[in-house]
Amino acid sequence: MVSAGNSSGRLASNRAAAPYAKVKQFVKDQLAGGRWAPGALMPSEAELVAQFGVSRMTANRALRELQNEGLVDRVQGVGTFAAQLHSVSSTLTIRDLHSEIVERGHRHHAQVHIAREERATDALAQRLGISDGATVFHTLIVHHENDVPLQCEDRYVNPACAPGYLDVDFSRTTPTQYLLEVAPLWEAQYSIEASAATAEESRLLGIDAGEPCLVLVRRTVSRGVPVTIARMVHPGSLYQIDGKFKP
Repeated sequence: MVSAGNSSGRLASNRAAAPYAKVKQFVKDQLAGGRWAPGALMPSEAELVAQFGVSRMTANRALRELQNEGLVDRVQGVGTFAAQLHSVSSTLTIRDLHSEIVERGHRHHAQVHIAREERATDALAQRLGISDGATVFHTLIVHHENDVPLQCEDRYVNPACAPGYLDVDFSRTTPTQYLLEVAPLWEAQYSIEASAATAEESRLLGIDAGEPCLVLVRRTVSRGVPVTIARMVHPGSLYQIDGKFKP
């Protein structure tokens, strides 16, 4: 329950927001709610000016920032359009493992060890925004690069977002590739840590028990609805993180 004090604080914050920010947030919320389908023509600057009582420059700034974030496409002299959602996904730099391997000139193949319906535990149900005990889709896949196990992917999927998930041949396409097509990414949360693989993960990856691994846990959301939670384990000896810094 939200207290009156918190509500008043939010209202005061909204009143204090810059005019362009109010316009931008309105459009962003409407996009997230599915008001405009990908490729649909959206309100013009003039319409936003009339609706919000702001200047043309203010409306232009709101749309320009949304374009920079990959949420809208603007065509001079034509109008503003809702971005294709794969474009939104690309701004979050979540890439398909198969594509990365092929770009290196190597061969990718996947072994599917689990592909089934299960009942969600309470913790999993909360993360996916579903009822405790509801059906979830579960896959466990090991990805190989030139026959070397590269990643153990343990994934749970909300069936409401991808009802055909278990019908996909994941030896031919990756879960990431499929999910970006049917439930385009709007938001992602992730954590990265160095830890030991479980006994099963060690066996599947062909590594010694206790060998350090790079573990990525990622939860994705499409239009406000949780889509999937995946734990991706990589042998530490095959990975390093590089960067560049200039003061």
